[in-house]
Parts: sequence; structure tokens; C-alpha cells
Amino acid sequence: MSTNLRRGVALAASAALALTLAACSSDSEAGGDAEKGSEDNPVRIGVVGASDPQWDVFSDLAEEDGIAVDIVDFTEYTQPNPALTDGDLDLNQFQHILYLAQYNEADGQDLTPIGATAVYPLALYSQKHTSVEDIPDGGEIAIPNDVTNQARALFVLEEAGLITLKDDAGIVPDPTDIDEAASKVTVTPVEANQTAVALDSVDASVVNNDFVDDAGLNPDDALFADSAESEGARPYINVWVSRAEDADSELFQRIIELHKSPEVEKELMKSSGDTASIANQSAAELQEILAEVQASLTK
Repeated sequence: MSTNLRRGVALAASAALALTLAACSSDSEAGGDAEKGSEDNPVRIGVVGASDPQWDVFSDLAEEDGIAVDIVDFTEYTQPNPALTDGDLDLNQFQHILYLAQYNEADGQDLTPIGATAVYPLALYSQKHTSVEDIPDGGEIAIPNDVTNQARALFVLEEAGLITLKDDAGIVPDPTDIDEAASKVTVTPVEANQTAVALDSVDASVVNNDFVDDAGLNPDDALFADSAESEGARPYINVWVSRAEDADSELFQRIIELHKSPEVEKELMKSSGDTASIANQSAAELQEILAEVQASLTK
């Protein structure tokens, strides 16, 4: 899932989804005590965008490995977590850790990350400067104003050496956490879809990956981008998620291993325009990050 969570609303699709989930429940009941991962009791995986070629490659690999999977497609990002909570799914793979933390906090749930996939970059662009070093003291940087992307944008600017965050900023900072006296630039929060538009009037903008193509920007021209290993990117690691009681499932770990095969990751990279950074954090590391993010949300 890219960092800007898009929500498509379609009543017909929602109705079809309800029928799909009902069919999944019926299939599960029909499977009875059949072993999970068998043809009679496939592992049901919720995704957004099942038409992505990575899922065809993954499904073929799972079949070769003797694991039956059912890729359940969703049209809205708000749907896969409740479906997993309610038992209509066994796993989902569509979200980053911050989104999961927000769901758990809002709904009082304990869904658990058990595997990492990738981080989709958040990058700094400019039409006035060709390097971070060229940005002048007191320069103005546009950043997204939504909580999810704004915090990450601030970490991007800190990593680029343009701002300094206060020691107690936490893992989800906002502009009040900037140490202005120690920072080179100022920030101006705008709607995420306006960061690219603002390039004409500011020194640089942090632009979400979703808006790069539409703005005619080339990722290769970014002045700076975060990576899967950076501090600021940790809440944005996309993850495999299970119910807490299934977090140690050997079957689910094997599924994650199959998804990390070179064949699948090749398709994942192609779908991202080769901008994704593959993430390899362990389940324990991901769960530690989730706990830290959830704690920050309750401050």
C-alpha cells in the first residue's frame, strides 16, 4: 500500500465483497476440520489490488509448495482489517505499520504484523535547486498536512539535514516538534495532492509517491528520498498481518517466505516503477515498532 491511503467507494463492489466474504465463510464451514492451507481450507489473504501480477506469481509458488491460498480482493482500504478481525480472512497484506496502529487504537484490536514487504519512498523534489545543499538558509519546504505523511516528511527533511527535530519528538512528529533555531529551512503544510503544485512557489516539496506520476516528476530527479532502513520510514513498512493468536503460525511464516522469493519481489518492484525498497525486518522488530507507534498515538 502506498503511504497515501486512497479510498474508492463503490456500492456495487461492496455488495460483491459481502458475497465474497460470505462465500469464504461458507467454504470454511464446509472445510470443517480440514488442515489450514489444504484445498478444502485455503489460507484466505486480503489484499487491495489482486490484479497486481505479484499475486499470480505468488499463488503459483504457493501451489507448487503444496499450500492452497485464496487471494481476496478489496476495493477500500477500510475493509481488510475488520475482515481479518472477524475471521473472514487468515491474513492481510495491504497496509503499513502506522495504518495498522491507527486501526488497532481506534477499534481496540490487537492485529499483529508478522512479516515485512517493502517501503514505498517519500521524496524531496525541487524545480529551483539541483541538490539538497543548494537549498538556502531560510528556504521554504512544502510538506503534506495529513498526520500519516506529515510525520514521515519531517523525518525525510531531518535525514536530509534540512531540519532538526526536538529530542522528545517521538515517532509521529508534527511541525511543533521542529527545533527552529537548529533548522536550515521552514516548512509549510499543504494538502498532499498540492505538494507537487507548490513546487512553483517553494524551494522544494516532499511529494508522496501517489502524486509523482501525475505531476510529471521523475523519481530519479528527487533531491533526496528515505529508505527502508531509515528511522523515519519505520512506521511506513508495509506488512503481513494476522490475528494475535496466529502470529507464530509456521504455515503463515512459510507463506511470507514464498512472497519474498525473487520471482514475487521482481513483480513487486515492477509495479512500483522500481521505487520500492524491500524491507526485511523480523516479526519481533515489526511488533516492537507497532507498539512504539501505538504508544505515540495515545500521547
